[in-house]
Parts: sequence; structure tokens; C-alpha cells
Amino acid sequence: MKSLEGKTAFVTGAASGIGLGIATALAQAGVKVMMCDIEKAALDKAVASLRDTNADVDGVVADVSLKDNLQRAADETIARFGKVHILVNNAGVGGGGDYGTWNDAGWNWVMGVNLWSVIWGIEIFGPLIERHGEGGQIVSTASIAGMIAATNPSYDVTKFGVVALSEGLRPKLAPKGIGVSVLCPGFIRTKIMESTRNIPDRFAGKINTEVPDTVSSELLAGAAEAIAHGIDPLYVGELVREAIEGDWPHIFTDLQFEPFIDARFAMIKAGFDRIRDRTPRH
Repeated sequence: MKSLEGKTAFVTGAASGIGLGIATALAQAGVKVMMCDIEKAALDKAVASLRDTNADVDGVVADVSLKDNLQRAADETIARFGKVHILVNNAGVGGGGDYGTWNDAGWNWVMGVNLWSVIWGIEIFGPLIERHGEGGQIVSTASIAGMIAATNPSYDVTKFGVVALSEGLRPKLAPKGIGVSVLCPGFIRTKIMESTRNIPDRFAGKINTEVPDTVSSELLAGAAEAIAHGIDPLYVGELVREAIEGDWPHIFTDLQFEPFIDARFAMIKAGFDRIRDRTPRH
């Protein structure tokens, strides 16, 4: 999408962090933005702030882990703006429990927000983008944890899933004029470590929010420090805007984790090397 001015975007998790950074960068490029979030007060504040800059934005409150909420948000987007060209599946939560502490509620919550909402978002908004025939872009926020399993397994599973979904859909949607990008951010100044503030009532008291014994206080403090001094979300939004214009397959925010990705692929390559001179049995 070389020209974004006048186009319409739907952004989830848009009241803060990366979502707000993306919504802001798109609005600054002349994109009309429907901002979606579960936190009404924060969403109202974010919408009002962008409107003060004469941006054409609106807000819709939705729990993206519920498909009917996403469908309602899509209906409101079309009612408000008429079309949608850009889908940004950004909402995400940390947590879900580590090995030995997880349960069905924890899995359902983290899978619902981080992965199912992306699947449903594409299912619902994809046909809406196709319908007008003007092309579009789907951007889904994974994490660097979608490339290297380094945090907790339930979170990593969802982020690897978003990467796989995005890479798999890219060649399928390209002939329809829809680009597909996956965002894999590193340490960004967000509220990801405060995700439990938004646990839905249906999961209240059912999710183990205690830090596992395997996670040291030093490691937790280090992660919090890295996030507190992380990359500005607006810079990430500007990268995403450029990625939409250039149809980037992958969007990285920095080089910090490149050596770890290199090491992962070297380990995978070593697996092939171990069987290179063997003849398979048939």
C-alpha cells in the first residue's frame, strides 16, 4: 500500500503501548483509525488525545478473546467508516502460567487474546478488505518470542502461532492484493507485565498469577527494567507504517536478539547435518 492517506485501519490493543503507537503513526499519515481496546477509560483518553490533533479516529470497547466482540467491533467500524483497508491484530497479554503452574483458564486466556483473536480478526476482517477491491494489509503482533522460545511456554506457543499464521497466509492473500506482515518486537515500553489487570471476569480467581519458582526475582526485575527503558512505542508504530507501505513480511524493532535467532537456526541446521550422510529406510 504505497499511499495510506484516506485509508481506514482497525487496531486492537490500541489504548496503550504498541497499539497506541501504531494508531498514532497511522493517524499522522492520514489514515482513519478505529481503535479497539478492553479498557474503556484508557481508550477514551487515547481517542480524545488523537482527536485533539485533528485525527479522524474513533473507539470501540471489546474483549478480543470473544469472537462476538470482534464481530461487533467490525460492524461498528464499517458503520463508522464504510470500509477497512488495514487490520492490525495487536492486542496481547503476558502470563498464562509456566510449566507446573498452568491450567485450562490460563491457557484459554492467553490463547484467546494472543492467538484466537488474530485468527478471528483475519476471518472477520479479511473478507471486508477483499470486498472493496482496493487492496490492504494485515499486520499481526507476535513477539521476538515468536522466533526464539525464551519466556514461558504458553506465551511462546501463541507467538509462534502468530508467526506461522502470518507466514502461511502471505502467499495466499497476495493474489487478492492483501499484504501480510508479522511484527516481532523486542523490549518496548508497554504494560505487558501488568497484563493481569485485564483478566476477564469469567476467569477471575481461576488463573494462577503467581511468579513460578523457576523465575528468579533478579530475572523478573531485569525484564521489568528492560521494558521500562525499552523502545518508544511510537517508533514501533512508525516502523509498522513503513512496513505497510513496503509490504514487509517481517517487522523487527532492533538487532538485540538477532544473535539468538542465528543460534536457533544454527541448531536446526545441525539437526540436518547429523543425518546428512544417512540413507533413509523405506
